[in-house]
Amino acid sequence: MKYIIDDNFLDDSKYIEFIQNNPGKANLKIRAFTASEALPLVGIHIVVRTMVGEDEFVFFDGETDSSGMIHTLSLPTPSLMPDNLETPNSILYEVLAESDTMNMSRLYQVRMYDGICVIQNIELLPEWGSN
Repeated sequence: MKYIIDDNFLDDSKYIEFIQNNPGKANLKIRAFTASEALPLVGIHIVVRTMVGEDEFVFFDGETDSSGMIHTLSLPTPSLMPDNLETPNSILYEVLAESDTMNMSRLYQVRMYDGICVIQNIELLPEWGSN
């Protein structure tokens, strides 16, 4: 089942359980560009989601701004245990980038850790037709 994380969903038992299992926070920034970072891409549709069992939790559904950015999304993660010398727990988010004008989409998998800021670059290149 697909869940949109908004004010109406915050009291849902599935979300409460998800937050209890993922009390940490990480930040995600998204940069969409073309031409080897020379041109920002405005209006790229971005969806940030994670799967929990059969359930899809959508944390963001929107478009890049005039600088090709989605600025700082705060996402739940497993908490970091500072005294634990093992590899820290993480959570996998998917970032879907779609452009109707460029007729393309890309799916990125982003591993998020408590207290870390990740910058996900999205480069979309137009497909040129053959002559």
